[in-house]
Amino acid sequence: MSDAHAFAALRALSDGRFHSGEDIARALGCSRTLVWQALRDAEADFGLTVFKVRGQGYKLPETIEWLDVAAVREQLSGPAADVLALALAERVDSTNTQLMRRVDSAPHGLVLAAEWQDAGRGRLGRAWRMRLGGALAFSLLWRFDKGPAELSGLSLAVGVALARTLARVGAPVALKWPNDVLLGGKKLAGVLIELSGDVQGPASVVIGVGVNLAAPGDVGQPVAGLADAGVAVGRNALLAALLSELAVVLADFDAYGFAAFRDEWQRHAAYLGEAVRLTPAQGAPHEGVFAGVDERGALLLDGEAGRRALFAGELSLRPIA
Repeated sequence: MSDAHAFAALRALSDGRFHSGEDIARALGCSRTLVWQALRDAEADFGLTVFKVRGQGYKLPETIEWLDVAAVREQLSGPAADVLALALAERVDSTNTQLMRRVDSAPHGLVLAAEWQDAGRGRLGRAWRMRLGGALAFSLLWRFDKGPAELSGLSLAVGVALARTLARVGAPVALKWPNDVLLGGKKLAGVLIELSGDVQGPASVVIGVGVNLAAPGDVGQPVAGLADAGVAVGRNALLAALLSELAVVLADFDAYGFAAFRDEWQRHAAYLGEAVRLTPAQGAPHEGVFAGVDERGALLLDGEAGRRALFAGELSLRPIA
């Protein structure tokens, strides 16, 4: 069964109403058996529930707003409309993986958004799981003339762009160093930065973003969706708003670095002034009071030995209860 059949059948049900297998088959130009198989496979692959009622047909539990290039482009504002090119995929392994494979040939400002990722990735190799139709997953390719060493704090600046956008739609978010967005202490969104380039520059950066509109269920950590804050926003409208803000922030970051965002990031900072533990992939953890970040985006930790500046690397931050 092809992905094309599965997504076509799901799109026929995206209004949240009952549709007979016969009507779907007629619209898609296939057999009723193929429709049944496509929806069965969609349930298995995407963790969906498709209601089946004899005499009425098939129905999804809720409506789905599918991503649409034209709908996103008409809502882009500012420099985003001029610099960004948008591509959509129904199913990929990871939008970051796909852009990294094309990092040398793809144009500056290329955005790849996907309805579904089979191997979505977060920082430190963690999996990013999403709910079909209930999340945004996209990556943006951005080129800088400077080298990777001068891009310190980029993930925090991207976090500022997310916080600005989400605040405008009514979500009171906090930023967790170095790349998470929290809602009510639970993970709402995340950022994954991957770089390619010479030490002295230029550098090509793939910026991956995942945002939950609806909580994806049990993923091994506390997670939230915008719906938990009573925020109802269309996926195309939210994607356009995020991209519009990202284009502004990335241009300012290129000109001024993270120093231009430091104060704003700290106003949104989770656990500021609280006792935290930073655990590396290897070695002993660091404990102290989170004192903010410096102009490079390094975390400032006040401990018995004084204040230290720690860069992200493979550090994982947790509050000390």
